[in-house]
Amino acid sequence: MALPKIAKITHELVVPSTGKKIKFRPFLVKEEKVLILAQETGSQKEMIRAIKDVIDACVQTRGFKVDELATFDVEYIFLNIRGKSVGESVDLIVTCPDDGETKVDVTVFLDEIKVIFDDDHKDHIKLDDTWSVKMKYPDIDTVLSSDGENISIDDSLELIASCVDVIYSEEDSYSSSDSSLKEIVEWVEELEQKQFQELEKFFTTMPKLSSTVQVLNPKTGVTSDIVLEGLGSFFA
Repeated sequence: MALPKIAKITHELVVPSTGKKIKFRPFLVKEEKVLILAQETGSQKEMIRAIKDVIDACVQTRGFKVDELATFDVEYIFLNIRGKSVGESVDLIVTCPDDGETKVDVTVFLDEIKVIFDDDHKDHIKLDDTWSVKMKYPDIDTVLSSDGENISIDDSLELIASCVDVIYSEEDSYSSSDSSLKEIVEWVEELEQKQFQELEKFFTTMPKLSSTVQVLNPKTGVTSDIVLEGLGSFFA
């Protein structure tokens, strides 16, 4: 005899980069198992793969593609799924910034974590009087492959080139899909330093998952604000 199917509650949220609404359900026991097993490997790549698999399974909206999401979209959607699945808050241990050593417990409520948009951020960048560039957000796999303090100049150029979407003027337009990554890297290398810095600014001002928590140092009596950014800050 077939066992009964338990109805799944669905929720809505707005994807930060597009403003489009999607529907999602909480993750199931089998999907939480995937997350736990990935976490046990200690591999960031395995954890990202598991997060993407869970998002893909939980989002119920037709046409949704997790591989097309910006990094901050993935983080925000997963945070909302996690909140509706296992709890609306997460307990963390943070270091008080006033002395740099005292550790205290804090509780972060997931509905207070937002994607913060920098007022200086723009995806259409004017290079000179003729040419402009439309940038696209890197997906989480691209960011992961380029992550780290020891990123080489070649890796940095490839990351920037991979996010060039369209090069355009009032009369002409060149889509990156019509060129190889090597060709776009070579084009980026021909930019003047000030023009290149404008492309770099696209990344340094990119939207990010953020929340500010207030902590009291029990040793010094000093109250400080700590800014938590990125998914790893909330599940460290």
